Amino acid sequence: MSVVDLTDSRAATDALLGILKQGRWRPRALAGFLRLAARRSLRQAARRPRALGEATLLHGLLLAVARDRDGRAWVATSWTLTVLHLGLLEQRDRLSPADALTLLRGNLPATAIGSCRWSGLLALTSDLADGRLARRRATVSPFGDYAGSLADAAFWTWLVLRHEPSCTGQAAAIASWAAPVVTVTAVAVRRGTMPERPRPALLRPAAAMQAVLALRHILRR
Repeated sequence: MSVVDLTDSRAATDALLGILKQGRWRPRALAGFLRLAARRSLRQAARRPRALGEATLLHGLLLAVARDRDGRAWVATSWTLTVLHLGLLEQRDRLSPADALTLLRGNLPATAIGSCRWSGLLALTSDLADGRLARRRATVSPFGDYAGSLADAAFWTWLVLRHEPSCTGQAAAIASWAAPVVTVTAVAVRRGTMPERPRPALLRPAAAMQAVLALRHILRR
């Protein structure tokens, strides 16, 4: 079975990374990696027309309330990443309520709500809610797992860079959310396989810092 036709997202990712490593990360290997990854992503999206439609509808609504050109670009990027990773839904053919909530959290910076004083508290609440929803409905999937981590990295990094005056707070946010995403990606490319991601408590050591940042955002406004 080719990389494109693999149904298991972890096996497909490892196979693609193996191609990149075997080619010693040369431009030709990178081009082949991107080509096969794009083909698989598009095929997986085509196999899930309902999820594709739900993702498009959700991002269309977000596009309608985007605050400006940068907000629309943010939403467009989110839609592209979502569609290209629908294969991570694996056996499911639609987005769950928890997935939708995660995507909404990741797009808060694109809307006027992102800059309101309660946005941090809203993001923190949605983070707890989508995890509980996924477990209650038994809809936990690699898609929700990775989307949750990226949504947190996107929102909290944006919030501190945009609204946090403390350089210490900005550095802590980058170290807590953006750095783990970059580190896991770098290790995966170097090894040629996806590493086992640390559990949330280790991957996101700033779970308590979310509450601190949310409170500081409320008080500053």
